[in-house]
Amino acid sequence: MKSVLKNFINGILTIVPIILVIYVTYKTFMFLDSLLGNVLKPYLQERYIPGIGLLTTIVLITILGWLSTRFITGSFIKLIDRLLEKTPFVKTVYSVIKDTVHSFLGEKKSFSKVALVTIPGTNMKSLGFITTENLKAFHEPLSEHVAVYVPQTFQVAGFTFLIPKTEVEIIDVKPEDAMKFILSGGMTSSNGQQKSVNENSR
Repeated sequence: MKSVLKNFINGILTIVPIILVIYVTYKTFMFLDSLLGNVLKPYLQERYIPGIGLLTTIVLITILGWLSTRFITGSFIKLIDRLLEKTPFVKTVYSVIKDTVHSFLGEKKSFSKVALVTIPGTNMKSLGFITTENLKAFHEPLSEHVAVYVPQTFQVAGFTFLIPKTEVEIIDVKPEDAMKFILSGGMTSSNGQQKSVNENSR
């Protein structure tokens, strides 16, 4: 029975991550494909092939990106941008989405610096990510502070802390490694150490 139970657990450890990755990848693909796929299906009918919607979306985004660099179309897009930024309520939603997209894909990416901060009144440390280093434009007294986003374990939600620059330590760790470490509750580090031990023992 111990052997059967051990093999069953090994099966779960092996198969479940693979199944979940396939499921998430499939759901993501279907969602992205449906963005324009639902528009194209009535016209193509039986000729529609899964993936055409996603490919069309990528091509359309690329064309729009190219048009944004042209004088006439670029000016038109900038005009729409200004209108959205001045429309009540819409400007709040638009600015949040725009800033979030720019933080991940823009030239000045956020989450590119991993920060180590000390919890006040304790010797405990917490990992986070520098999201904004220039808070002076937001509020003058915060000119010597930085915004640090600290995710919570096993979920994407987190907290944003405004911390004095002198109390933030930037560490040489890849952002993706830090995120995996936080979201897994530190288990990825243990797995990495275990792999290193196993490789060194061979």
